[in-house]
Amino acid sequence: MLNPIAKLNDKTLDPKSLDQKATRDGFGIGLVEAGNLDENVVALSADLKESTRVEEFSKLFPNRFIEMGVAEQNLATVASGLANYGKIPFITSYATFSPGRNWEQIRTTIALNNVPVKIIGCHAGVSVGPDGATHQALEDVAIMRVMPNMTVIVPCDMNEAKRATLAIAKSGKPAYLRLGREKTAVFTTDETQFEIGKSEIMFGDLADADIGIVACGTLVHNAILAANELAGEGINAVVLNMATIKPIDREGLVDLAKSAGAIVTCEEHQIAGGLGGAVAEVLAEEHPVPIEFIGVRDQFGQSGTMAELFNHYKLDVESIKNAVRDALKRK
Repeated sequence: MLNPIAKLNDKTLDPKSLDQKATRDGFGIGLVEAGNLDENVVALSADLKESTRVEEFSKLFPNRFIEMGVAEQNLATVASGLANYGKIPFITSYATFSPGRNWEQIRTTIALNNVPVKIIGCHAGVSVGPDGATHQALEDVAIMRVMPNMTVIVPCDMNEAKRATLAIAKSGKPAYLRLGREKTAVFTTDETQFEIGKSEIMFGDLADADIGIVACGTLVHNAILAANELAGEGINAVVLNMATIKPIDREGLVDLAKSAGAIVTCEEHQIAGGLGGAVAEVLAEEHPVPIEFIGVRDQFGQSGTMAELFNHYKLDVESIKNAVRDALKRK
């Protein structure tokens, strides 16, 4: 059953009835709201303001928007300078280019100096679809969560992306927000809570847990659908939305592992270094249990529709169910 505390959309278990919007759209809405709340919020784009949903901000606050052109290294370094003088810069590009192309500048000028620049990586994951491997960032969480001082967030839908945008605007720290291009199910509501560093149970009850599913981003909804179908087989799965990869919610994760005795992680990212790696690191120290991993396994992406690629890389509902069954055999 859906967790009533999470206050999800009543139609969450009926995907065809849900609105479909991209997480990048939630960011665009959140950025405008953050700009209205704080005049120090500024935005910089690397020639992609429409694709990264900064266009509306640039129209409303033209004196607080800078078009950097195709120069991602400059994008990061100029933003670090603005942050040093009290601004709250949001820098936007495709995730393959930022943080992919300008990682060293982010490391040296932003993270090392611990200034509150917000790196917005759009078009992440295989769900970018036809753009293919060059534009499908599958390594970005890994390269950002290893960086000291950096917060890393992967919102599950448009509404959570908006809330995460507002939260990082106020955090006073560097942050990486990972966003998708494709429209996906909007299943959280305005009442669903979001807090940096806190996970939330979306489905199931810890008291009855047979298995824990820890998911982020686009795969949270797939995990909920899988858990609902598994309930019909008598398997009680608890789905934990781990939107913040760093700092990870150690307490929430360990509580789930202790109750369930086995974990499945789900992410639209390389398993190495992503959510699966982060979960494994925590549980290896705190409470070792069997873990199965849903994610991309040391491969690049390729062209195709989102549905085709999710099936190919085994990110679909059926693959999550199979991983749950495998994990249960190891308990």
